[in-house]
Amino acid sequence: MRRSTRAASGAASSKSSAGAEHPDGGDPRRALLLALLETGLRRVEGRRCVREALARPQRSAAPVWLAAVGKAAESMALGAYDALGGAIERALLITRDAPLSPEIGRLGAEVLIGAHPVPDERSLAAGGRLLAWVESLPGEVEPLFLISGGASSLVEVPEAGVTLPDLEALTRRAFAAGLAIGELNRRRAALSRIKGGRLAARLRGRPARALFISDVPDDDPRVIGSGLMGPAAEGDDRIERQVVASVDQAVAAVAVAAAALGLTVHPPGRRFAGEAVRLAARFAHELRTGTAQLHVWGGESTVMLPPHPGRGGRNQHLALAAARLIAGRPELMLLAAGTDGSDGVTEDAGALVDADTCARIALAELDAERGLERADSAPALAASGDLVHLGPTGTNVGDLVIGLKLAADAARALEALHGGRGARVL
Repeated sequence: MRRSTRAASGAASSKSSAGAEHPDGGDPRRALLLALLETGLRRVEGRRCVREALARPQRSAAPVWLAAVGKAAESMALGAYDALGGAIERALLITRDAPLSPEIGRLGAEVLIGAHPVPDERSLAAGGRLLAWVESLPGEVEPLFLISGGASSLVEVPEAGVTLPDLEALTRRAFAAGLAIGELNRRRAALSRIKGGRLAARLRGRPARALFISDVPDDDPRVIGSGLMGPAAEGDDRIERQVVASVDQAVAAVAVAAAALGLTVHPPGRRFAGEAVRLAARFAHELRTGTAQLHVWGGESTVMLPPHPGRGGRNQHLALAAARLIAGRPELMLLAAGTDGSDGVTEDAGALVDADTCARIALAELDAERGLERADSAPALAASGDLVHLGPTGTNVGDLVIGLKLAADAARALEALHGGRGARVL
């Protein structure tokens, strides 16, 4: 049995893949949370952010060569075309998924597909092409680089003596240990001929511009994409760098939209990091004991994987852990999602859990605790109807967690107050 409840934008949905149908009875709170998530995603969408960053007049009439690398490469490239139009003479896109927009094909961009989250031969081919592209830049063009999360795995040119199995092993060990993204990217850069500022050094001091969508702590270009366009360690570096989107902007957009609906919002704090189960305990505690109706957090959690992990991702793991802690509290809901539209190796972004999630899992003859122990949260959350599907979002700024403390009747009254448009989040 399968059912989905879509937000007003039609992009996000919660779904059931097995077990009992979700008995939400048209609960407006689920639609509200999905719509708030959509609001946050729109604020950091790559096309919009790049277009706005490039809207100011160009410094010269020189033709532009564009290279976009990362999960948001397509969206960012389209933003550059919106702003620069025919000034873009050549474009190279390296991304995870085949481009969805027919515009990319019409524009004549060269598109390569790399591997994510573990690099493979496609990543090496893409890295070699990117390096050759930089080396072949004509002297009269302006280079423009658009970098987003995922670039660390999508492109690679290993140092001498480093093999593809070495890169694969590093990634798998890091995932198993729950290594923080900053440390993982530092280790990746040490094995690379193009990361850690080495690709920037290939420009040999020529002017260039690099725009970033950040999925790392502190939004540091030295860490984004393992420093694919980070500052050169040696020599002249004349690259103008700008972070055009980060999770803080998405968090702020959610908070503003919720306040505009009349909800009391806890002031957003610092970005979160750490183990998913511990974060779930923190978020559930803040939601239970606080007086605000809405909490929103941004950051990235980690999960230490068992030897043979199941299916799921860090956001599903966090949501399932939180579901145990809000059980029996009908006024509480929590949504955890990856802003790139994926979570782990699944096609879902995360999950939206409530007071009865664990009960629905039990009715499907599954066990939430066992799912957490095995890093196998997806089957349980599919059975409870709580998985959230977004599809590609055109961005990647880490994860968003939104907690709601609101009775269903109060949510219906809020919806009526806004003429039935409450779930559209203004």
